[in-house]
Amino acid sequence: MKFLMMIKHPEHLNREDVPQALMEAMGEFVGENLKTGVLLDTAGLQPTRDGFRIRLDRGALTTTDGPFVETKEVVGGYALVQAKSREDALQLATQFMELHRVHWPAFTGECEVRPIEAM
Repeated sequence: MKFLMMIKHPEHLNREDVPQALMEAMGEFVGENLKTGVLLDTAGLQPTRDGFRIRLDRGALTTTDGPFVETKEVVGGYALVQAKSREDALQLATQFMELHRVHWPAFTGECEVRPIEAM
C-alpha cells in the first residue's frame, strides 16, 4: 500500500531552525529507506509565501497568493512510502517523529499519514 506522510509544523519554522544533528539523522533515515524501496519520494516544501491557493466556491474560482495569514500550521514536507500495512506505515512515521524528538526536543508538530487510493 502507498501512503502519503505529511509533516506539519508552525509556519514560522525555517530550514535554518533545523539542528544539524537532525539533518544528519534524517539523511541516514532517508537513505536507508530509499535503498530498501520503502521510501519512494520525499521533499521539504518552500514557505507558504511562495505558494498560492485556488478555491472553488459556488462555481467561482478564486486565487490567493501566499502567505496565508489564517494558517497556524503548514505542511512543511512530505514522503511517499510503500508499506506492507497500516502498522508498517505507523512504525515508519513514528521513527520519523522520534528523530525529531531526540534531535530537536523543542520541535512541535505532527506527521499526518494517509493511505493513497488504489487506481
